[in-house]
Amino acid sequence: MKLLIIYTHPNHESLCYSFLQKILQGSNENSNVKDIKVLDLYEEKFNPLLVFNRDKPRRNLYCDAELEKYRQQIIWADKLVFIYPIWWGRPPAMLLGYIDQIFASNFAYRYKGFTSEGLLEGRSAVCISTMRGPTNYPLFFLHDAHKVLMKKALFNYVGIKKVKFFEFGNMESENGKQVEKLNKIYNYFKNIGL
Repeated sequence: MKLLIIYTHPNHESLCYSFLQKILQGSNENSNVKDIKVLDLYEEKFNPLLVFNRDKPRRNLYCDAELEKYRQQIIWADKLVFIYPIWWGRPPAMLLGYIDQIFASNFAYRYKGFTSEGLLEGRSAVCISTMRGPTNYPLFFLHDAHKVLMKKALFNYVGIKKVKFFEFGNMESENGKQVEKLNKIYNYFKNIGL
C-alpha cells in the first residue's frame, strides 16, 4: 500500500503535526505499507487561490502543468490521508484550495450526460481532524457539515467510497486525552490493511 499524506497546518508544534508523526511511526512499522509520501501544503507554499479566466479556463485545470506533480501524487497513492484542523466548522482554506484545483473535472471525475463518473476508484481515504471544541459539536450544531463536505461532496463524487474519519475534539484542553488520541492513530496505522 502507498500512502499519500496531505498535511495542512501552519505550525509544526501543533497536535496535527504530532498526529503526522504517529501516522509515520505506525505506518513504518506496518508491513502492508510499502511507501509513504508527505505533502505539507504550508511548507510547500501551495497557492490555494483558484484562478480561471479566458486565458486559463476552468475546464482545463485537469491539464494545468503547474499542478501536474500533485495529480501524479494522487495517481500514485492507494490511500489518501488528510490531516487538518477544523476552523469555523470546516477544513482550512489552504486544503479547500488544494481540493478545488487538484480534484478537477477530467482528472478526478467526468461528466456523463446528466450524471458524473468518479475517476479515482480503487483508492481509500482517511481524514484526521482536530478542533478546540467538543468532538460532537459539528454533529449537533453544524449537522456534520464537515463530513458531508469531505465524504459526499468530494470523495464519493470522485469515486473514493472507503473513507474513515477521526475527529478529535477538546484538543486544547488539559483533559483532552491527547496521548490516548495520538496512540489511537498510531495503532490504526500500525495495523491498517488495504
